[in-house]
Amino acid sequence: MFSLSELAPLNHHQSRSKLLKPWWEVFMDYLVVLMLMASVLACTEQLSRDRVVCIPSDTLVTVNTSEHGPSTGGDVALTPSSKPIDHTPPNMSPNLHSTSRGRRTHLVYQQYVYISQVCYHEALPLCSRFFPYLALLQSLVLVASGSFWLHFPHTSARIEHFLAILAKCCESPWTSQALSRAARQENIQEKEVVEERRPPQPPPSSSSSSPPVTRARLPSIDSSADSPLLKRSDSASSAAPPSPCPSTLSCNSTTSSVSLGSQVHFPSSKPSLMVDSPRQVISLDKSDGEQARALFERVRKFRSHCESSDVIYKVYLAQTIFKLLMVTLIVSYTIPLLSSFSFTHMCHPEERALVGYATFECIHVLSSLIRKLLVAYLTLLGLYGLLNFYTLSWILHSSLRQYSFHSLKDWCSLRDVPDLRNDLAFLLHMLDQYDPLLARRLSVFLSPVSESRLLEENLERRWGEEKLRAITSVDAEGCSRLQLVALPRLPPALFTLSQLQVLKLELITDARFTAQVANMTSLKELHLYHCTAAVDPSALGVLQERLEVLHLTFSQASEIPSWVLSLRSLHELHLSGRLSSDGGVGRSWSLGSLRQLRHLRMLVIRGMLQRIPGELCEVAGSLVRLEIYNEGTRLLVLTGLKRMVYLTELLLQDCQLERLPSALLALTNLRTLDLQHNNLRTLEELLSLAHLRRLSCLRLAFNRVLVLPASVGVLRGLELLDLSSNQLQSLPPALFTLRRLRRLLLAGNLLEELPAEVKSLQLLTELDLSGNRVESLPPGLFNSCLELRVLNVAHNSLSSLPRGIAASSQLCRLDLRSNSLEELPAELGLCSGLRGGGLLVEHWLFLSLPPHVRDFLSGSCPPSGTYSEGLSRPESDSFPYFSPTQWSFSSALESQI
Repeated sequence: MFSLSELAPLNHHQSRSKLLKPWWEVFMDYLVVLMLMASVLACTEQLSRDRVVCIPSDTLVTVNTSEHGPSTGGDVALTPSSKPIDHTPPNMSPNLHSTSRGRRTHLVYQQYVYISQVCYHEALPLCSRFFPYLALLQSLVLVASGSFWLHFPHTSARIEHFLAILAKCCESPWTSQALSRAARQENIQEKEVVEERRPPQPPPSSSSSSPPVTRARLPSIDSSADSPLLKRSDSASSAAPPSPCPSTLSCNSTTSSVSLGSQVHFPSSKPSLMVDSPRQVISLDKSDGEQARALFERVRKFRSHCESSDVIYKVYLAQTIFKLLMVTLIVSYTIPLLSSFSFTHMCHPEERALVGYATFECIHVLSSLIRKLLVAYLTLLGLYGLLNFYTLSWILHSSLRQYSFHSLKDWCSLRDVPDLRNDLAFLLHMLDQYDPLLARRLSVFLSPVSESRLLEENLERRWGEEKLRAITSVDAEGCSRLQLVALPRLPPALFTLSQLQVLKLELITDARFTAQVANMTSLKELHLYHCTAAVDPSALGVLQERLEVLHLTFSQASEIPSWVLSLRSLHELHLSGRLSSDGGVGRSWSLGSLRQLRHLRMLVIRGMLQRIPGELCEVAGSLVRLEIYNEGTRLLVLTGLKRMVYLTELLLQDCQLERLPSALLALTNLRTLDLQHNNLRTLEELLSLAHLRRLSCLRLAFNRVLVLPASVGVLRGLELLDLSSNQLQSLPPALFTLRRLRRLLLAGNLLEELPAEVKSLQLLTELDLSGNRVESLPPGLFNSCLELRVLNVAHNSLSSLPRGIAASSQLCRLDLRSNSLEELPAELGLCSGLRGGGLLVEHWLFLSLPPHVRDFLSGSCPPSGTYSEGLSRPESDSFPYFSPTQWSFSSALESQI
């Protein structure tokens, strides 16, 4: 037994699948039903009334009695001419008895029944006995083959999906809004064409000018308000006609047909209202907008899936050919059977001795009815075959695997609807045979313009000016920053932020700067993270004048927008992504393409280069800072650096350099050289840098330097030397001849002692020896280096501190963790700069200090646990600054520090 809930989906599926049945399919379904009814009627009659009636047609056969003698029982054989026995009662008058007519057969009823059954099987043709059953079987086959393409496993899923999408498209409020906007724009264009064709006339009065406007607006009323496509069944308008696509889902939109009609039916006295913006017609709520966006994505995926094959077209073509062959076969063997349906039949049974007759004349009771039913069946079958032939010719003469919205493009402004192919095109051709209006509703979700309009409305609703201002932040420098991530496009309200200075766009698929960017008068910095932004010609001039800093992050060099090369006011350019290694930053960066960036002063490249791009020489006259982070790719050719004579800062990290580049000799204005994270093993080329008299900062950390040569002494102008994370075991005395040296970073090496010559560095403010094997510090270190403010000797083997630490009045950071110290000198209480977090040491070691020293070092910390910030402290690369609120001597927090 089936429940009603189980049968309901089947009925719903049948009601929706009729949308794909053209008129000939419906006509053929009715013909098959009629053929099935005729065959069922014939089978019913044959099962209930089918029989033959037979009578003898020859004389009686005389039984031979000469061999047996006279019968003693009185059995006498009567001849047909014998006198009949008179059974008239004696009391009746002979005149009342009618004389018998005809031929006496002398057969009893059982003999008639026996002969009828024998002659039914021997004399009656097979077609008369079994054709109704064969017709029923043929009709069932035609019924099954009529809708086979709708239920075939490889096609039914696509068809169900298509019908579900079509139902959603018909129900979506965005469909009505898009079609009404398109019809309105079309009417405006028609009105303009009519006005252009109208001959010039003197300016008429207001009363005489209203009738032409009314005539021009009549198509707008018909196409937008009275069209069944644009009306939705709503709670407020129950009299609206139903949607042409059957569905059980209800519309959740807050828009009613009354609001739509109020925007379309304008009085003729106000023709200027026809040019209202489409956004004032219908406003979708949030749920309708999200459903429409999801439907666009669903249609896009279904289109890519259906256009990959044409299985539905092939199955339908095979079904049509099969039905046509089936009809041809049935007609070929059925027409000759018409002559076999006869009312009379001659029967010659072999059981002659039982009945006494050799030949019987029989009549078929249902022969006339079956013959008429056969003629009707063949007539219906002929019509069915003609329709199949028409279907086959339509399939072969029509390009059903290509579908173009030519009529739609002429009908409305949705002229960007793409052409379709394969199964999706075939389904739309079948849909057009039912109702062409349904394809128009589906085309709304195939149009890129319609999708862009929907995205614009969603962005305007979700990303208004108030929300953008709410998420705008201000950094430490006082610059207002805004970051937008994973939006389909730029919100229109973005261009109203006149105070915005830094804009970060990440993963925005369709970012476009329009002429409204001129309203952003404070915009100076732009970040594009995997965001290929397009710029209108009217907006390019604004960016060329205002934009100073640009950050680009991309996957391939071809993603770099071409308009970047025309930003003549650009000062900083940051490029991050996979760059070309064929001599240029990318294929689109041809020779001389950087000449317009004549104000570029800083260039940062994060990619995988094998040589310095030659195009950078075009901006060598203005470029003062060049940074290259090569991500572990070896930089082979650096000859391009020789022409950048105005560089003051050069950074080459992760370039797999093994020696100092010889091209550095040409950079006479260089002040900062950063070669960290390379494979430098020797520094013998330091002598060649002697003529770089302006070099003040040299960073060689994270390399493999084994020995620091004595030639380092020629770099007289060095103020910062970073040799951290190398393999140095000793320091040459020439290092301490650099009298201007202020910061010496030697962390992460293999040093066992610090030479006493370090006392000659009287301007030294920071000394980092963490992560070495130092056992003691020079005795006069603190008495000589009076400017020392930061000392980091953590993770060494110090057993004691030298005396005189009280002389370091500037000392504000001292890290003694992870050493072999047993006690701390009480002189630390005289270092006022260490108060409030400047001393980092184990808790148990801190307790070795006298109580008054401990109170002095932690005196700035109130008991409540809140601390004052104290004096400002200098920044250090090796010694992080901790505020008093983060400073503690407990061992549990030491690892966090």
